[in-house]
Amino acid sequence: MSLQEFNLDYFSLKGKTAIITGGNTGLGQAYTIALAKAGANVFVVTHGTNWEETKELLSGAEGSSEFYQADLSDREQIKKVVPACVGKFGTVDILVNNAGTIRRNPLLEYKDEDWDDVMALNLDAVYFLSQAAAKVMAEKRSGKIINIASMLSFQGGKFIPPYTSSKHAVAGLTKSFANELAEHNIQVNAIAPGYFATKNTAPIRSDEKRNAEILSRIPAGYWADPSDLMGTVVYLASKASDYMNGHVLAVDGGWLAR
Repeated sequence: MSLQEFNLDYFSLKGKTAIITGGNTGLGQAYTIALAKAGANVFVVTHGTNWEETKELLSGAEGSSEFYQADLSDREQIKKVVPACVGKFGTVDILVNNAGTIRRNPLLEYKDEDWDDVMALNLDAVYFLSQAAAKVMAEKRSGKIINIASMLSFQGGKFIPPYTSSKHAVAGLTKSFANELAEHNIQVNAIAPGYFATKNTAPIRSDEKRNAEILSRIPAGYWADPSDLMGTVVYLASKASDYMNGHVLAVDGGWLAR
């Protein structure tokens, strides 16, 4: 690309197809809407089937949408996701590995099954879905894989050993996949969201002491809205980011810089 060739079409996703896991709620819903409004067809993978709110928000988006129910902690169900997307839209150009879970308990009381459940969804699903999507992308020598990391990809936290471990591992997988897939013109990056106002963080925000502690460390001074991630996901999914590879991009209001 030359300096003269660049234009805003480099951010367009028209004609592209994106799989977004956990794309029906919270931050995932913002990723879904952003990609669709940028022109992509969106294949939204969800654990539940209450899709009405997201469908309404997608009204008027340029891209088409398809909703697909799957339990991504089950490897047999994971295997069906990419073929289902290809069957509907003919290909997959973008994969956003957003689905995840968290279980909180002191380390000395942590249950084995909670470790297994968190790692299965937060790490195993990322690996197996990325591998499957990459095989489709490699055939056409083009693709974008966007993993969702966390502030806990950089820090330790408390009471969430599998979540922290999985998010550190997601950062590692991002770099590992980027190294191998670059030769196929596939870019693999991750978004590490900071503190966002969602249903999942409502209990923390309602705790005055904990809320004040968090806000005191964020230079921006406020909890972000999911819409603050929309530009980031479009950029990483688009041609504009073709030379960005293996990077974990923090969108945190300055939290890590503090």
